[in-house]
Amino acid sequence: MSKMAQVLLVIDMQNELNGCYLFDDLLADINNRIDDYRQNNLPIIFIQHNDSDLIKGSEEWEFASDLNRKDDDLVVEKTHANSFYHTELNDLLRENSLKTIEICGAQTEYCCDTTIKMAHGLGYKILIRPDMTTTMDNDYLSAEDTIAFYESIWNKRFVSFI
Repeated sequence: MSKMAQVLLVIDMQNELNGCYLFDDLLADINNRIDDYRQNNLPIIFIQHNDSDLIKGSEEWEFASDLNRKDDDLVVEKTHANSFYHTELNDLLRENSLKTIEICGAQTEYCCDTTIKMAHGLGYKILIRPDMTTTMDNDYLSAEDTIAFYESIWNKRFVSFI
């Protein structure tokens, strides 16, 4: 088994984003990682986005049905790309002395990137496995190139790859 953090953050694995690049493959990889954390009795926090385009309570807002999430798992709701902005995430991590976090989920250049950089700025050590985020093609880059681009920015500046 590879190195693990003290907590796993699963960002925005919601129905709205199931059209992202290799979403089902990522979902399977995330579920495997969730299993690793559960077997080691380490916490998992699911981040769930809602805003005017992703309405709380809608089918699109719901977590992907195949995501290995249990009813008693921790969920932090957010309304911004930054999972720390106006949420209880930082308090939750600090109250439980969780200083090392692993991040995975969607979307690479939005919520994952913003959360990684904010967590780094708050002093957290961030671990990530390659190809554990996803996104969609945009006007400038394919999803695959976007992921590679952001991973190259994060590497050794903001995260440690495991």
